[in-house]
Amino acid sequence: MEPKRPSIPMQVQVFRRRNGRPRWPWALAAALVALLLIWLVPRSPDESSAPSPSPVSMTQTPGSPWQMGNPEGRFTLTLYADLECPFCREYFPQLKRWVGNNTDVALQWHHQPLAAHEPAASAEARLAECAAEGGGHAAFWQAIEWVYAHTRSDGQGLPDGLRYPASTPAVERCLASERPDVLIRAQAAEATKSGVTATPSLRLLDRQTGQTILLQGPIEGDALLSAIDMLATGNSASDTAAAPTIPTSEMPADVVGDMPR
Repeated sequence: MEPKRPSIPMQVQVFRRRNGRPRWPWALAAALVALLLIWLVPRSPDESSAPSPSPVSMTQTPGSPWQMGNPEGRFTLTLYADLECPFCREYFPQLKRWVGNNTDVALQWHHQPLAAHEPAASAEARLAECAAEGGGHAAFWQAIEWVYAHTRSDGQGLPDGLRYPASTPAVERCLASERPDVLIRAQAAEATKSGVTATPSLRLLDRQTGQTILLQGPIEGDALLSAIDMLATGNSASDTAAAPTIPTSEMPADVVGDMPR
């Protein structure tokens, strides 16, 4: 007689059947969740949305005076220039490159249209100011470079019929107003009052000490570095102090006008 097998309660049988189901779908789901978390960790919102470092020009104060380079630099180099001045035209690209290679310097423009170059000089200065009114620092320097690239210089102005390619209705409205004239005349008067009577001229300011040096003529990079060293070491005693190799004589603008080195 075959021995009788012990009976198993129904609840236990159900439990065994449930435990016998395959567990791989749950393991697969857990693995997928883990992979998703690993993928998301390096792409957190703070990192993915963080803006790229702003260029130096983005930190410049809106409005005139218009600057190029590092506005937080220790030194500010103000260029007194006339857009019809042939020596300014030749010198500007060199000065721009020098400022680009010296990160502790900001270049600042100062209008000084000479009487011998009017009315073309002021007309071109008005164009630069109106371009900058809506476009800021970058638009100002873009207009300056365009004028120097196209003007016939010495008061002859731009070729007849030549139109500024970046002109807009806002620029045209500005040109029809007197807003740029007020600023240009004020800068020219300020330059003359401070002893600047020829173009190009430069005024180097040490923002840390407040000392300045007035340099006349298209000053070369090595001489500019010497002037910076003078200010940094406190050897400059007055506004018109300069290194021996830098010309500092002042001549009337109506006699000399543009000053070559």
